[in-house]
Amino acid sequence: MLAVAALVGLIPMVAPATASAEGETYVVATDITFAPFEFQDASGKFVGIDIDLINEIAADQNFTVTIKPLGFDAALQAVQANQADGVIAGMSITDERKKVFDFSDPYFESGVQMAVLASDDDIKSYEDLRGKRVAVKNGTEGAEFAESIKDKYGFTTVYFADSASMFDEVRTGNSQAVFEDYPVLQYGIAQGNGFKTVTPKEKGANYGFAVNKGQNAELLQKFNAGLAQLKESGRYDEIISTYLGEEAVDNDNSFLGLLKSTFPILMIGLRMTLILTVVSIAIALVLGVIFGLLRVSRSVVLRAIGTTYVDIFRGTPLLVQAFFIYFGIPSALGFQMSALTAGIITLSLNAGAYMTEIVRGGIQSVDKGQMEAARSLGIGYLPTMRKVILPQAIRTMIPSYINQFVITLKDTSILSVIGIAELTQTGRIIIARNFQSFTMWLIIGIIYFVVIMALTKLSDRVEKRLVK
Repeated sequence: MLAVAALVGLIPMVAPATASAEGETYVVATDITFAPFEFQDASGKFVGIDIDLINEIAADQNFTVTIKPLGFDAALQAVQANQADGVIAGMSITDERKKVFDFSDPYFESGVQMAVLASDDDIKSYEDLRGKRVAVKNGTEGAEFAESIKDKYGFTTVYFADSASMFDEVRTGNSQAVFEDYPVLQYGIAQGNGFKTVTPKEKGANYGFAVNKGQNAELLQKFNAGLAQLKESGRYDEIISTYLGEEAVDNDNSFLGLLKSTFPILMIGLRMTLILTVVSIAIALVLGVIFGLLRVSRSVVLRAIGTTYVDIFRGTPLLVQAFFIYFGIPSALGFQMSALTAGIITLSLNAGAYMTEIVRGGIQSVDKGQMEAARSLGIGYLPTMRKVILPQAIRTMIPSYINQFVITLKDTSILSVIGIAELTQTGRIIIARNFQSFTMWLIIGIIYFVVIMALTKLSDRVEKRLVK
């Protein structure tokens, strides 16, 4: 556990405010892929309207804030599960959400606009959407507005977890328009995402900072007081103009330009991917041997334990396991767990289930006569397993073990849903800033390919040496 705790510091996800060390420290969840309200700049620092507001409010009110970057849905769950003290993520204040959260005073008046590709001259109003598909983002004001008018104008909606994916849906031609909060559209168009707005801004709800219902009232009061101070001093207007102005534009979006500017950040994400993979696969190997032996045990009870473990973790999606371990268990038992710890536990248990079957298959591939011969010489069951059966089984398990290593490396991308900034999540965060999806996913795909091929070649050489 000490090693795991030490690794937490490697996650580039903390953005402390410049507050006094004597003040209270609060964990605030956010959706770090929602530019210009929260995103990661070229230097890897978390910035945006929301991030700057909460940091400056913290400094003004003498408390410290630690940003926990999650997707929008996961950020809300983190607050409900008491894994975070509050959430600031361009979150509209609605009557439904007031039943679950307590909101601050509004800090931004939002609104919704429809956008289409800049090259699309066919869709100019809501009436032109009849019979077409519209892309929206989960839990946003844009999605709510689209749902409210889709029957009237005869279009269907399709949901996505982040804004970049929503825009990509239209680029592919599968949908024809997006409904999005107007500041996000304004920022994306300024970044050159290839869209244009075709409708006036619809009056929308207000954004608010939120805490779990009935909890952290003091934090809410501090936010309101600090927000009032920022507005009175004029600093609030400076923050808004900074991120909605031309200075927020990132100009060099060529392949080489993006590779050069994002490479250091991507390497940090790759490092986290490798840490998750190596630690998890090592633990999974131990679990695989233990439960693999249980699976071939002569005891019915032990075999049942091994079978149950395998069935649970092979029979449920890794995504569900990650949410259950990170949000469900801490909420039920009343404690907090770091995202890295939850990620390693999730990957280890999941990969361990597959390793169990690899070990079982390897043991059963050894001729039964080996066990009988050892037992006839008076050697006990466990010593026979350890000294005779397992050494022979390992040779047949090596290819499957290498394959599971590669699978686990790719599975780390799923852990982005709980806020771990591995390689895929790092890519999403970058895309949220520059909206260059194709080029960025190409760069990330190349990195994965190079790493996996290098590991595969290395593993092949190790396998050949062990088999000799």
